[in-house]
Amino acid sequence: MNWPHKDLIGIEELTSEEIYTILDMTKSFKEISKREIKKVPTLRGKTVVLLFYEPSTRTRLSFELAAKRLSADTTALSASGSSFAKGETIMDAAQNVMAMAPDCIVIRYPYAGLVKKLAETLPCSIINAGDGYHEHPTQALLDMYSMREQLGTLEGLHVAIVGDILHSRVARSNVYGLKKVGAHVTLVAPKTLLPPGVDTWGVNVATALDPIVPEADVIMMLRVQKERIHEQYFPDEREYSYFYGLNKKRVERMKPGAVIMHPGPMNRGVEITYDAADSARSIILNQVENGVAVRMTLLYLSLGGNVNVD
Repeated sequence: MNWPHKDLIGIEELTSEEIYTILDMTKSFKEISKREIKKVPTLRGKTVVLLFYEPSTRTRLSFELAAKRLSADTTALSASGSSFAKGETIMDAAQNVMAMAPDCIVIRYPYAGLVKKLAETLPCSIINAGDGYHEHPTQALLDMYSMREQLGTLEGLHVAIVGDILHSRVARSNVYGLKKVGAHVTLVAPKTLLPPGVDTWGVNVATALDPIVPEADVIMMLRVQKERIHEQYFPDEREYSYFYGLNKKRVERMKPGAVIMHPGPMNRGVEITYDAADSARSIILNQVENGVAVRMTLLYLSLGGNVNVD
């Protein structure tokens, strides 16, 4: 049976069964990265183009490694190194890339909606690597894989997502995905960093971190996205860290077996201290490692792979 989706625009469009299919397959693809020769011929002859119109380290490198480990040809283009800097529209750029016959375009764009438009317009597969405040589906999938790998299940987990929820596409994708697989989500942030309508998301919302710390199985910290903030949402970073930062004292109050996550990049000393980020509870580097395997799975499925592969 072939994967039913040409594109991956968001977690919202996936069923719980499809999410579990991705997570189950990822285990096999992760094994490839542990071999001495980290490459298989699965996507030989396929071409993957990375279009990144926002800065990225982990996601871009992860997708590039994922494609190369599957033997796909890859090329990457950023806004600063393209005709976009000369005023070319993203639609014109995408049409020109499409004329070169890629099989898949992985795109990150600062505004929501464009990725969906490209998926509707272009015949190749489109994978959303983050669009504005909308979604970051591959990050949520690697987060869910990391939780299940560490804790054994997703169903019934209490996941606390803490920080700048207002500007976070990671929070939105995780909420969509975690709800579908039976986890319980609590969003924790000052009122100024909660999005309008958050009470309709079907999750718990808290404005104080300390009562949530001993209850959560997973504490996922989000950075304050300074590049998207043009107003004063809180007095200063020191006060924000005091009320909403994960530090040694809060880590000591976490329940047995609970883990710390962060999608990166981290602002150490703001939302998370050095000792918390580097503690034995942290699976932040596991998330980075798992990102390559999850994206290998998604490239394979998007380019016509069989969901029954071992």
